[in-house]
Amino acid sequence: MNFEVPEMQGEYATGPKQLYFSPYAFNGGTVMAIAGEDFAVMGADTRLSEGFQIHTRDSPKTHQLTDKTVLGCCGFHGDVLTLTKVIEARLKMYKNEHQRDMSSGAVAAMLSTILYYRRFFPYYVYNILAGVDSEGKGCVYSYDPVGSYERETFRAAGSASAMLQPLLDNQIGYKNQQNVEKLPLSREKAVNLVKDVFISAAERDIYTGDAIIINVIDKDGVKTEKFPLRRD
Repeated sequence: MNFEVPEMQGEYATGPKQLYFSPYAFNGGTVMAIAGEDFAVMGADTRLSEGFQIHTRDSPKTHQLTDKTVLGCCGFHGDVLTLTKVIEARLKMYKNEHQRDMSSGAVAAMLSTILYYRRFFPYYVYNILAGVDSEGKGCVYSYDPVGSYERETFRAAGSASAMLQPLLDNQIGYKNQQNVEKLPLSREKAVNLVKDVFISAAERDIYTGDAIIINVIDKDGVKTEKFPLRRD
């Protein structure tokens, strides 16, 4: 009699097994920024996770580059660390050569060239830059992975951006509202709005939570506030 041994599957298979390696991982997180008349507000959560695991609950995603510029970045944490290290080195070189800090507009252009330089193996990072420009007005710059950027009034990026952006469009951009008086955005409203949208995002997105780091940037510098979110 002839007996056929069934082909074994999974980890018990005896044949050759194809292994895959990815240079990227997604560590979640959300960043957002709002530009006012003479200020800018940057907000980002502090959860660092992968899949269904939380690596740490206290990983700030905002990085103060100068007295008037803050970078918010999330995505693959390894690329975030590499990118911020490169930026900080460039800023130190600029300050040593020119004896002054780089302006927010110049930092925005520099970040674009750094990202474009890596266009064939891009940094897996969502970047938003917020600050005060040379005229004292609030500015926000958003980026794609290969360095294309534009100046905006408000922008969200990261794992919960699809939930945050429509709310910002409605509350700041007055989209889908009729017969509404468009008032200038105050600093208090901007900060409260950041808290509200992150509270809503933490209810729906498992990669956003634990706390928010809020940076308020104006001509006097950067003020930082921490606001707790749900931790489950």
